[in-house]
Amino acid sequence: MNLADKNSTDVEIYRKSGHPDRLHIVTRTGAPEELLARLDASGLERRQEATDGPVYTWHETPDGLGQKAQRQLTTRAILPLLIAGFNVNIDPDELDVTAWAQSMLAHRTSQKPNANPSQPPPPRPPARPAPALTAPQARTDPPSPGALP
Repeated sequence: MNLADKNSTDVEIYRKSGHPDRLHIVTRTGAPEELLARLDASGLERRQEATDGPVYTWHETPDGLGQKAQRQLTTRAILPLLIAGFNVNIDPDELDVTAWAQSMLAHRTSQKPNANPSQPPPPRPPARPAPALTAPQARTDPPSPGALP
C-alpha cells in the first residue's frame, strides 16, 4: 500500500526522505491510464515496480532539475488533474505559488470566448455618452419687492 492508497487520494506529491534530488509522485494502486498519461504528458517520468501482488507505478521529476524547477513542474501538473476530477495532495513545502498562479491565469485565459489571439476581439457595444454638465445660469427673474439689492 502506498501513500495515495493510505490517504485515499489519486495522487500524492512529496519529497521522499533521502532523495532531495527529485520529487516523488505516487498514484493509487490500479490508477487509470488516463491519470498516468496526464502525468507523463506533464513532463514527469514514469517508474514501475512489479511485486508478487500489484504493480506499483509512480512518477518522479526528471534528473538534473533544481528543487525550484521540480516544484514548478509538479505544481503545473496539478491543475489539469483537478479539472479532470482527480484528487491531488501536495506537500505544502513543495507547492510553487507562482507556478500555481500562472497555471490558473493560463487556464482562465483559455476559457475566455475569444482566447485565440489571432482573431480580433468582438466589437464592443457603443458607450453611452456621459450626461452633459451645464453651468448654473444667472437668474433672470425680477427681484421680489422686499429683496435687498
